[in-house]
Amino acid sequence: MTQQPSDMKREMPASSGIAKKLVSENARAAKRTLGPDLGPRMTAHLKVLGRDYGFSIEAGELQIINGNWYVTHTGLVRLARRKRCRGIHVEAVDSLCDSAASRFVLKATVYPSKDSAGFVGYGDADPSNVSALVRGAEMRIAETRAVNRALRKAYGIGICSVEEIGSNPGPMAGASDQRKFPPQNTNGNGNGNGGAGHKVRDRLCQIIRQHKLDPELVKAYAVDFCGTKALKDATREQVESFVQQLAEAAKKDRDALLCQLNSYAPPSQEVAG
Repeated sequence: MTQQPSDMKREMPASSGIAKKLVSENARAAKRTLGPDLGPRMTAHLKVLGRDYGFSIEAGELQIINGNWYVTHTGLVRLARRKRCRGIHVEAVDSLCDSAASRFVLKATVYPSKDSAGFVGYGDADPSNVSALVRGAEMRIAETRAVNRALRKAYGIGICSVEEIGSNPGPMAGASDQRKFPPQNTNGNGNGNGGAGHKVRDRLCQIIRQHKLDPELVKAYAVDFCGTKALKDATREQVESFVQQLAEAAKKDRDALLCQLNSYAPPSQEVAG
């Protein structure tokens, strides 16, 4: 399969003013989450990531895990778009794959320019290194890891990507203060109790903040869970059931839940062939 990132409106910081603005935005976003204890090393590294690559915390392109910065798949793909990457080719390494054991190894080749020979990266996934919640999606996870590694090589990014370490810890808390979930309607309950609907929504937002979840991915998960075209079409009982399930999953195994949520991330590349 061949993936070709399309152009993106947000350009790489072209002027010192734009670069400084992004650096300042990243610093504020980091402080909202971590307070004043970011430290000089992390602060300096964040400045470089924003200035040289245009990575944004607010856009969900950077995360902190165990005191280190990690780039996300979203950040890498957006960088490729800004750089007008010529294409990405992904193929399975058949000799290393075992579909019966759900073990896959994929090879990705990134072509940053027309005349480039390509930068190669490999990604592997099997039940031992993916969350139980995404079992059965090993091939897609291996593809993401391969693409991430190839993109990091192509653009000289020294930090590891989130997806390569086995589970997606989700975006930093405070990356966005807007957590907009539609008010619950009264489908299927007939009581018109708007107050109860707001309580459910408030609890959902509380869970998102407490466990540092991506509100957009939670919303997509909720729609799938409720089996409706939009969250506003779900009954209060369906949403209550989802909120209860989400709270239990977050408490029991947050990393596994984050992997599940990551599977609802919208496609960021066009796939052909």
